[in-house]
Order: sequence, then C-alpha cells, then structure tokens
Amino acid sequence: MPVFMLDVRPAGAPTSESTLRRVEAGVPTLDVRDLGPARGDGVFETIGVVGGHPQALDAHLKRLAHSAALLDLPEPNEEQWRHAITEAAASLPTDRQGGLKIVLTRGIEGSGQPTGWIVASPAEGDFAERETGIRVVTLDRGYTSDVAQRAPWLLPGAKTLSYAVNMAALREARRRGASDVIFVTSDGYVMEAPTSTVILRFGDRIVTPRTDIGILPGTSQLSVFKFAADRGLGTEEALVPTSDLLRADALWLVSSVRLATPITHVDDTEVSVDRELTRAMNEALLAREN
Repeated sequence: MPVFMLDVRPAGAPTSESTLRRVEAGVPTLDVRDLGPARGDGVFETIGVVGGHPQALDAHLKRLAHSAALLDLPEPNEEQWRHAITEAAASLPTDRQGGLKIVLTRGIEGSGQPTGWIVASPAEGDFAERETGIRVVTLDRGYTSDVAQRAPWLLPGAKTLSYAVNMAALREARRRGASDVIFVTSDGYVMEAPTSTVILRFGDRIVTPRTDIGILPGTSQLSVFKFAADRGLGTEEALVPTSDLLRADALWLVSSVRLATPITHVDDTEVSVDRELTRAMNEALLAREN
C-alpha cells in the first residue's frame, strides 16, 4: 500500500520540480498536530484505478476543489495533483482494480501550510456484490431537504474527513443485518449512502437525488448518466421521496471503486434487480477513460 506525501503548492504555482515523495513502509509520515487527523479539518477524494489509469480524474479534481472552497482551504494546484495522482496510480498492479485516497488538510495549526498525501491501495476481493447485490437500510440523516440553504455551515456537499457519522451508520446497518445505508432527510426524501450515490430506474428513466438537498455530487453517477444516455435512457436529478425506493424498477449504490452495486432489499423488503443493466453499467464504468 504505497503512500505519497505532497509538498503542497498554491494554485497556479509552478510544479516543474518534484513535489511528490514516496514513503516507505514503517517510515513516519504525518505530524500528530495536523488538523486533518486531529479535527477532521480537510477534504478527500477516492479515485478508482483500472489498468494503472485513474478514472474520472477531471470530475474528482473538480469536486476536490469544490470541497476545499466550502472549507475555506487553499485552492488545490490542479497540475500538481494531476501529476501526483497519475504517478501514484502507476504504482498499483495492473492486473486488478485499485484505488487512490487523496487528502488535503489545513495542516498544522498556525503554519499556513496545507498537508497533502495519497494512499494507493490494490482492491481486495472480486467485488462479488456486483452480481449478488446488497441489502440496505434507510436511516434518518437528521437534516431536512433544505439544509444546504438553511445551514451551509454544516458543510453539506463537501467531502470532508469527518466521517464518524458515516461509519456509525454502517455499523448500525450491520446490526440490522444489512451491508449499507441509504440516508434520508427528516422530511422524507432520499439522500445518499455513506460512501456511495443512489441511482434508481423507473422504466426508461434513470434518476438520482438532487444535490441541492445537501449531498455530494457523484463522480461515478456522471458516468452512469452518460452510459444511460448512450443507451437511449432518460436521466434526471430529482427530489426522490423515500417511498420511491420500494416502487423503483431497480436500485443501485454507485461509487468509484465498488462501481454499480445492485440493491436487493430495502429495510427487509425485497426489491427488483436489473441484472442485465447492472452488468452493462459496470462494463461501461470499468472501461471509462474520464
């Protein structure tokens, strides 16, 4: 699991000299005073890697910059991150999938110098759930659907390092005999999963929840919508009532590494699965360039 540390440069600064350092296993890499691990004061992206190629890189860099802006972090130097991500991806085996976790934090308090790193990980297992599907439970996120307008300081739509609630939700799912969670708003609308975007099919229409209700824009969701459009399916971002989870013709959780995982049960109720479309969707996601 290679780790790469960045000498973070301001946006627009030249990056001709090497600003990336590969850290050997067992070598200390991070100051414990860093505000990322100490307070969750940072942002991150997880990028899928196939055949040494980082997927949907443009979309991930755009979302990293958006998250950084929401936290008043310095704008990422896109050229520097693009080079670092490409080099880190090349360190992974090409015979199986992998992933990169890229992190940007505020750094040590008072230093004014952000911290950046990348962890490159080969995928574990064969992603059998893409075929078998998963069970999910719905959990109230504690927000109403207008949270992004009403309370922007809660940072809805930012991919931050503060993941304690998401991990607690996944533990609750396992206690209930499920594998994952779909968060819903307190006023009854579908949001997202802790680490995935929700996709629904209604006939020849593919739908995902609107991001203005306080959720992350999905990078893999953009690829799914392109795939759907190429097949002549309609696509839509909409307010999705929680009840629609049980009336949809198919449901998926979609993320950069797991890709499209079909949902078989919602809160112990069996739901329809479109296996043919799932296979085609995953073939397209594995083959994407950007």
